[in-house]
Amino acid sequence: MTVLNTAGKRPKLLFFVSEGWYFLSHRLPLALAAMELGFEVALITRPDRSGQILADKGVRVIPLDFFRAGENPRHELSIIRRLIEIYRQEAPDIAHHVAVKPVIYGSLAAKLTGVPAVVNALAGLGYIFVSHSLEARLLRPPIKLAMRYLLSGKNYRLILQNTDDIQLVRDSMGVRRENIRIIRGSGVDLQAFRPSPEPEGRVAVLLASRLLKDKGVAEYVAASRMLRGQGLDIEFLLAGDVDLANPASFPRSQVERWHKEGAVNWLGWQADMPAAIAKAHIACLPSYREGLPKALLEAAACGRPMVAADVPGCRDVVRHGETGLLAPPRDAKALAKAIASLAQDRQMRLRMGQRARQVAEAEFGQELIARQTMEIYQSMLPWP
Repeated sequence: MTVLNTAGKRPKLLFFVSEGWYFLSHRLPLALAAMELGFEVALITRPDRSGQILADKGVRVIPLDFFRAGENPRHELSIIRRLIEIYRQEAPDIAHHVAVKPVIYGSLAAKLTGVPAVVNALAGLGYIFVSHSLEARLLRPPIKLAMRYLLSGKNYRLILQNTDDIQLVRDSMGVRRENIRIIRGSGVDLQAFRPSPEPEGRVAVLLASRLLKDKGVAEYVAASRMLRGQGLDIEFLLAGDVDLANPASFPRSQVERWHKEGAVNWLGWQADMPAAIAKAHIACLPSYREGLPKALLEAAACGRPMVAADVPGCRDVVRHGETGLLAPPRDAKALAKAIASLAQDRQMRLRMGQRARQVAEAEFGQELIARQTMEIYQSMLPWP
């Protein structure tokens, strides 16, 4: 890919992502690829420990007191006003928003300030679209209406991570098909995540995720109890932390009770995911719906067979009988059966793990994902 010919002008790319740690783990390769093309890159985000790391990489961080779960109307209006100020001051050539709330707020600020090109990315449709709670059902119609208005535009692009989501955003949000692009996930570092031999000892299963109800954590715990009741000696590892900004999060006290009971071995948040995956024989994600889950991409790159719910996103990585096994969502009994099948058949694990690595190499490397995103950026700029 060649450097952009900007006719003497350095284009500016402005990201808006709610959490700096998420940008660091999921979107930094995009920022680095954009800088290689000649972009100046800035990021609006809530400040956290990732700020200095991002600055050292060349990403200028613009702090914003933004909370995904904010519900105070006065505070939310102040956030929107501040965003409008930032967009006017920064005057980006392209604004790139990630996740539902930044997409809505960022697109509104972009429309009001005349940003010439807007990229919106929905990495899954989130709590509002997945949950059956009363709160989610009440919020869904106004959010769909807002998105119908804000996602439409001649120089607007919407990035989805799987084809199952296309019909939903077309039918319920009125987004034209020509404005939609499919980029399959945020990619995986194939050098950092590499195959390793199975660990010694009893079979271990790993669920790596934020500890949310819609990630299938309760079904994972139930499957563990069932298999222990059947006398199967399988260790259920749980890597991740609670997310109190998400209404679907389990409280820490609940997770601690599961750990004390022995249903799961709760590892907490893991800084070294390749090492965490290397300790497991099987990766698991019984989520209710995904965009394209990074946890499964990383497991596939590490050559681990997978068990997941048969839902959008998960089945893009877990091909039943090829790279892993699928089970119906919200079905702990079926999940337990799938885990037991893999736990008791080493040759099947090795065969599926090898194929999973091949799929990761062919389809999900972060360089491929970055290149596809850069092509979108280039197509939206007014210069060649």
